[in-house]
Amino acid sequence: MGTEEPKRRRRGASALTLLCASALLAVTALAAPALAAPAPEPGAKSLEQVRKEIEGLYRQAGAATDAYNQAETEAKAQSDRIVEIARQVAAGQERINDLKRRAGAAARAQYRSGGLPAGARLALSDSPGQFLDGASRIRQGEKATTDLLSEVNRTQTALQRGAREADAEWQKLEANRVRKEASKKEVEAKIKAAEDLESKLEAEERARLIQLEQEAQYQAQTAWLSTGVLKEINGTATEAGRKAVQFATAQIGKPYQWGAVGPASYDCSGLTSQAWRAAGKGIPRTSQEQLRLLPKIALKDMRPGDLIIYFDDASHVGMYVGDGAMVHAPRPGRNITLAGAGSMPIKAVVRPEA
Repeated sequence: MGTEEPKRRRRGASALTLLCASALLAVTALAAPALAAPAPEPGAKSLEQVRKEIEGLYRQAGAATDAYNQAETEAKAQSDRIVEIARQVAAGQERINDLKRRAGAAARAQYRSGGLPAGARLALSDSPGQFLDGASRIRQGEKATTDLLSEVNRTQTALQRGAREADAEWQKLEANRVRKEASKKEVEAKIKAAEDLESKLEAEERARLIQLEQEAQYQAQTAWLSTGVLKEINGTATEAGRKAVQFATAQIGKPYQWGAVGPASYDCSGLTSQAWRAAGKGIPRTSQEQLRLLPKIALKDMRPGDLIIYFDDASHVGMYVGDGAMVHAPRPGRNITLAGAGSMPIKAVVRPEA
């Protein structure tokens, strides 16, 4: 413990220094004459307005991506349920066939005994012992027949219930398919609209657009840090948390791809869910479900490995890595990177470990 804590602090401090240095370079570059923004024509949108519009489109694409991912997760669960119901129905049908074979065997035995009902054969008996023994066997036989019929009825009822459940699951699966397809179209439409906006910019404007993004993140992070929040946040990562952070940071530089869960690319919640899977903990696939189902914690109690949910609609998520920084998959057209934990509006912090 004596050497580990200083090392962790130095690593965290280095990460934060790197973030601040990158942001400072971005802000400094904004002042460079070579990239100075030309005055917009009357009635034309400013580059900052374009940036906000593009950001809004990608935010909407992120929310639609979450809806797509959730529909996909539910569709898989429904498919698995349909397979399980089919297995149960097959087993039930085999049970019915077995009961029919047993009933047939009983009928054949009666035929071989001459076809006389058991009660008639008993009445013709002239031995008291045989009479009593026969009466007992008749009662046992009647109970066995009643039990057989009851089991046939129960199994048939279960088969009918299974058929209804399967039909309901098929309907859910179809509804999910429609919802997933609609979400996919919305994602693609929003991304295309954002890309079309960006494609109309000149090379210098695109470079400045990136700088404006960095400046906005830097200003948000600076405002967040100015509250003194880091004085309270000093949690130490658990072993599982360290493994999750190691996995997530090892993906830095890989591209964002909506709906992706690796290994070549990820979306935001694909990265966080796979990082915790690598740490031995399965968590929900989407940022909205991560918010809904994982335990919420106070910001001051945050520790490396915890997930930060962003925006009111919970459409984005990053993983806290310590010292005011987080790792995330930002959006289409950007790569997985480190960023300030306060560079976007924080909705909540959740902990994958109970």
